[in-house]
Amino acid sequence: MKPYTLTVSPDFMPDYIAGWYIFNTWLQKQLGEAIHVELYNDFASQREAILRDEIDLIYANPFDAAMLVREKGFTAIAAPLNKPDEVVLAVPKQSAVQSIDELAAGLRISRTDDPDVNLIGMMMIESANLTSSNTDVQLVDNYVLVAKALFQEKADVGFFLKEAYHNLSDFVKGQLRVLLTSEIHVVTHVLLAGPRFKDHHDRLQDLLVTMTELEKGAGVLQSMGLDGWKQQTQEDTEFMIDLMDTLQ
Repeated sequence: MKPYTLTVSPDFMPDYIAGWYIFNTWLQKQLGEAIHVELYNDFASQREAILRDEIDLIYANPFDAAMLVREKGFTAIAAPLNKPDEVVLAVPKQSAVQSIDELAAGLRISRTDDPDVNLIGMMMIESANLTSSNTDVQLVDNYVLVAKALFQEKADVGFFLKEAYHNLSDFVKGQLRVLLTSEIHVVTHVLLAGPRFKDHHDRLQDLLVTMTELEKGAGVLQSMGLDGWKQQTQEDTEFMIDLMDTLQ
């Protein structure tokens, strides 16, 4: 039997790449199963792998959770503690703009291909009557490049995952100013398990929610930048999916 495959949403912090490999080693020992880590550079290539049924475990972006649960039969297992997906809208430090309502048509937006950040970011500027049709979107590969576009004055506003913004260097953040931060609270990444992993769903959930109490568990979590895991019910996930649908 071929190994199971674990992947992680491409928007995770690069500092924690090693942590996910450490987690995978720990998880294999706990479950007694062979699991391979496969990371993707972007959401498009990851979605192609999902559509080819190549993924068994995924730390999923909330936007992609809908497709995974409703089209691919994945089951919600756990969500990270104290880690909602909030969005920061930032402007160059010297920008005259002090509020969302001061943004105008023709706005130059720098952003990555992170789907839930972009969805929430566009929702946040709706009050200024801004949409995809009257703004200029510049797509870049990562949040450092979003920041660079701002302080080089090639963009007027940048969309950031809150965690990514706060992980920027102090020098970079010193060139920027936060215009607005979302406070949705219930949108989060979630660990989902696919149909091929079905026999391990209950054991996996037990392991994750008690991980801080298990041997080496706390250290593994620290390497991933997580405080721990909480149980994520299917109802929790359906509520989040419905919310994402509403935001669209």
